[in-house]
Amino acid sequence: MAAAPSPSPTVPPLLTTKLYAPRWRPGQVSRRRLVQRIARGTQSRLTLVSAPPGFGKSTLVAEWLASAPEARESVGWVSLDAGDNDPATFWAYLVRALQSARPGVGQAALAMLDAPSPPPVEVLLAVLLNDIAASAGEIVVVLDDYHVIENAAIHDGMAFLIENMPPRMHVVIASRADPPLPLARLRARGELVEVRARDLRFTPEEAAAFLNGEMGLALPDDSVAALEARTEGWIAALQLAALSMQGRDDVRDFIGAFAGDDRYIVDYLVEEVLQRQPSAVREFLLQTAILDRLNASLCDAVTGRDGGRAMLEALDRANLFIVPLDDKRQWFRYHHLFADVLRAHLHEENPAELPILHTRASAWFTAENLRVPAIRHALAANDFERAALLVELESQSYALNHQPARLLEWLALLPDNVIRTMPVLCTNAAIALQGMGDLEGSRARLDDAERLLAGPESALVVADPAALDSVPTRIANGRGFLAIAAGDIEATVRHAHDALALALEDDFHWRGTAASLMAMAHWKRGDLDAAQPYHAQGLASLERAGDFGLAVLDRLRHARKSTGLGRSSGPLNVRRTRLWAGIPPPHARPRAHRQAPARLRRRVRPPGPGPALAASGGRGSRGPPRRRARNAHPPGHRPPHPPRRHGRPRAP
Repeated sequence: MAAAPSPSPTVPPLLTTKLYAPRWRPGQVSRRRLVQRIARGTQSRLTLVSAPPGFGKSTLVAEWLASAPEARESVGWVSLDAGDNDPATFWAYLVRALQSARPGVGQAALAMLDAPSPPPVEVLLAVLLNDIAASAGEIVVVLDDYHVIENAAIHDGMAFLIENMPPRMHVVIASRADPPLPLARLRARGELVEVRARDLRFTPEEAAAFLNGEMGLALPDDSVAALEARTEGWIAALQLAALSMQGRDDVRDFIGAFAGDDRYIVDYLVEEVLQRQPSAVREFLLQTAILDRLNASLCDAVTGRDGGRAMLEALDRANLFIVPLDDKRQWFRYHHLFADVLRAHLHEENPAELPILHTRASAWFTAENLRVPAIRHALAANDFERAALLVELESQSYALNHQPARLLEWLALLPDNVIRTMPVLCTNAAIALQGMGDLEGSRARLDDAERLLAGPESALVVADPAALDSVPTRIANGRGFLAIAAGDIEATVRHAHDALALALEDDFHWRGTAASLMAMAHWKRGDLDAAQPYHAQGLASLERAGDFGLAVLDRLRHARKSTGLGRSSGPLNVRRTRLWAGIPPPHARPRAHRQAPARLRRRVRPPGPGPALAASGGRGSRGPPRRRARNAHPPGHRPPHPPRRHGRPRAP
């Protein structure tokens, strides 16, 4: 049986292919006038290349890089996609791009991003900009496809970065639409260089060089002029027209009939291109159009056939709207406009195949431990059970990186009846809802988890069997934070005692969380002497778990000097309380996959029609059961969730 995917690391891996600039080939039509404009623009703060799809924005910036090889070493590149709307992910990619141009720059900023409680973005960017200012030489960062960024917090951070950059730094943005940045102010100061659609349109001379040179046609001047006029120099339309004309005898008639609204022209040309491809090529294009990025192995998995590498190389040689993403030409993507049209044709021609293709893609990304695209494809396949199992595994990473909003975004796409069968996901959802201030929603998810533990074994669905051990402890901790948020100190103490009793001996994170919760309860009572040992226990446990807990002791010392703080009353904001204590929000630390104990094993089939994500091993593979802590309860008190016999949890 396949091994279950391991929970996510603290910092999710970044796709290095997104940091490669596209390569400009010498045989392409040169845009010297625009390259010179970009080169002059590096003396300003921002260069904006803004135009609709198919106008050659990325190709122009790539030519600028190729025209000055001595300057290329000082340029970092990021190809953005919709998944980069998370601020931590966006800034991590930007820092990595800067490091590709200036090794060592931004190391402190990356460490801050990885901290359990990241600072405000202005603090992070101040550290980054100071690093850049202290380095020698010019540095440029290119953000391609910036139009996919919709998060206002990222736009605010970019405005701060551009406003406070050192003189030797420059930003280039390529986008289909103007970004919500202070462009008017930069323009008024002379700190903005712009390249627009009117600039990017091919001139008649450039159109002739493209059609007769790069595309290998032999068109007379009047035919070139007619095509250039009807397409208004739109490069994508010219390329589609050239592909349609290859092998035709009636080229003049084709050009004479080539007219109409741009959208209909593109639809017509793509149909002409697709219909003229061999059936194997056409089927490959349509099936792989669901992918944002392609490599040979992924294409083989999605199409169900071998030969992906040869096909990608053939498409690259034929200039069939495929763009290499790395110098080794292992990763590619389709031209965005071409991919959009291919997907529309696939949906129209064979909608029943879409869920099959997405399920295959999800399985491939799961095997590569790339869960975010795996989740997206599972959702696109309407395989909600599979998506939920993957979200449960990924939720550990979101908790560690303090990204409750990301988890809640995924959960909003899943049916509630699926979530309510998964005790681990319910507790992670409850913790995320606490982080977003939704205490009633958190209470409801904790109720769901308790109901599952008390209900029939057949109702349990679990992605990571190891995480199920800590569900009772998580519930008790979650109840404790809800109680302290409501000002119910006695209930807080009771739940913290339960959590300490239920925590496994080597589960240092949950033990530290419970001890810190108990310390906060005593601090709320004003009993700092009683709080001290629990603070020390929480700090020691969190340190052993690799969590940042030093602020607990610092705050306690401060509280000792200001005992009046310990006697405050009234409800506490649970988020601010955790920040006061320096404690990360409750979450499950990822650890190596291990076999569930006998009390947690039962046989079930993986949910959904797709391939199983993982399966549990045989009986007794884990050795003796782990011990729970002793003497953690007050006398005469029993925890609400004693260990019970479960069947084997369902593996994703």
